[in-house]
Amino acid sequence: MQGSSAIKLLSGTSHSQLSQLIAKRLGIPLCNATIELNSAGETTVALQESVRDDDVYILNTGCGNVNQHLMETMIMVHACKIASASRITAVIPHFPYARQDKKDKSRAPITAKLVANMLQKAGCDHVITMDLHASQIQGFFDVPVDNLYAEPSTLQWMRDNCDVENTVIVSPDAGGAKRATSMADKLNVDFALFHKERKKANEVSRMVLVGSVTGKTAILVDDMADTCGTLGRAAKHLIEAGAERVLAVVTHGILTGPALNVITDSSLEKLVITNTMPQQANSEACEKIEVIDISQVLAETIRRSHYGESISVLFSNLPYTLGAN
Repeated sequence: MQGSSAIKLLSGTSHSQLSQLIAKRLGIPLCNATIELNSAGETTVALQESVRDDDVYILNTGCGNVNQHLMETMIMVHACKIASASRITAVIPHFPYARQDKKDKSRAPITAKLVANMLQKAGCDHVITMDLHASQIQGFFDVPVDNLYAEPSTLQWMRDNCDVENTVIVSPDAGGAKRATSMADKLNVDFALFHKERKKANEVSRMVLVGSVTGKTAILVDDMADTCGTLGRAAKHLIEAGAERVLAVVTHGILTGPALNVITDSSLEKLVITNTMPQQANSEACEKIEVIDISQVLAETIRRSHYGESISVLFSNLPYTLGAN
């Protein structure tokens, strides 16, 4: 039984703030480990305490210098493996290379599959992630993958901050229709979506709104926001279509390039994102950004995983509604 061994939490350098929040919620200190880049640019990891026969959770996310943080994760996994840890779980809230999940053109790599192979080869026994860009990535692994959802946290934010009865959930593209309809059903509100036509990658030529938003609060929902071009254009169309207010609720706020300027200049009243990636600098630079803390979901998932309890209950409930810390 996993619960008979100790939980050990190891943090990479990608999002130390989230790691500390998770450790605080679990009441467990982070393991003492040194992670550095040497003069040759190589990542070095030194565990400063024993992990023998322990249940180890390695916390790192895909952001910033993605390749460096991914390499950190694999080296920490390998270090724990050869230090005789009983089980090693990689907790990767934002899975790196998740958008490279299929061969969409000739000679294109399936890099998400490569990342899965590398993590397993390093010695990873279990993966915990959140809102995978494509759920089939779970099938790239031969070890268990728990794909958590930010939906319960974002739905609670909507109930607390919006007039739900006068709300319509909007998907910025057809690919996100399943996510948007799920949220609309749970809130018992209407649903709309945009049909996008692209001339080339990352450049939308035309957006057509399917559904009515007249006189309503329109909430755009998506799994990630990168350059925010689509969100900006969608917000403009929604206002032109008669929406009173436009908000966006997104799980992973990548926010690269002109994203902050696009949000500031757009018709969006607010962009609500989770802290699967560090957002302090972004929220300070753009007053429209609001951050939802998902550390309690990750902490409860780690606790339940360690003690052999069901995790599926967290797909539709927040930890505090279950009586957890």
